[in-house]
Amino acid sequence: MAKREFKIIADIDNVAQMERDLAFHPCTNAHPTALTPNQIDHFNQKGYVTGLDVFDSTEVTDIRTYFDDLLDRVIASGKDSYSLSSAHLVYGRVYDLLKAPRIVDMVGDLLGDDVIGWGGHFFCKMPGDGKRVSWHQDASYWPLTPSKTATMWLAIDDADPENANMRLIPGSHQKGHLAYRMSKEDEDNVLNQTVDDAETYGDAPVDITLKAGQASIHSDLLLHASEANASERRRCGLTLRYCAADVRAQMGWQDKGIVVRGSDRSGHWTNQERPESD
Repeated sequence: MAKREFKIIADIDNVAQMERDLAFHPCTNAHPTALTPNQIDHFNQKGYVTGLDVFDSTEVTDIRTYFDDLLDRVIASGKDSYSLSSAHLVYGRVYDLLKAPRIVDMVGDLLGDDVIGWGGHFFCKMPGDGKRVSWHQDASYWPLTPSKTATMWLAIDDADPENANMRLIPGSHQKGHLAYRMSKEDEDNVLNQTVDDAETYGDAPVDITLKAGQASIHSDLLLHASEANASERRRCGLTLRYCAADVRAQMGWQDKGIVVRGSDRSGHWTNQERPESD
């Protein structure tokens, strides 16, 4: 099957009109294998887990070297550092990361025995990048139902407040789908939605500080954002998106899905083969 090009943002008007189950579905795993029971409880109560050790310094240096080359190629083609979306459908190494057992075991503890990997997107803020990401919920953008989707944010570079790490509103995933407005041009928003007064929907904002090779996982309903990178350091993270196999996609997004754990008994997801290009 020919690879289709997808944007991380679907047609917002069409997504907004879809009937979707956008209530948080807590994890009920009594015997996790990669996460601890406390981490699962934290995910249920706060909407995220963080500080997960995924790759050691040697491994993440190799991944960073690969990304540096990939970014050079993409920029040389006339695109920007945010354009590496649905990369698992194009680049074999990103496909491999999406299926990496140590990663799948972590998200599988939250999503169940049958898991679909459907997204791989590099969010790369270059030094001095003036763009910010406003408070938003991922679920607003995605034609998926029910809300059993989680994102692993894997740090390619160290991420901290100086170079605009991701920030979260703990507990906001419990509020369901929140009202948003379309962002104004002068807001320099990487995305196009803003949830105003985000701090009223949960606990005080938390900085997700990660060393390269570490990761966090958050619910698709959790409010999150990041400031502009005013530092002289790059901040790159690879977002790997997963859902339970009983989630249904519309607008053709089932073609993004790969079975990474268990099976897709209904055959809803296309289960793409590994791309030949690395």
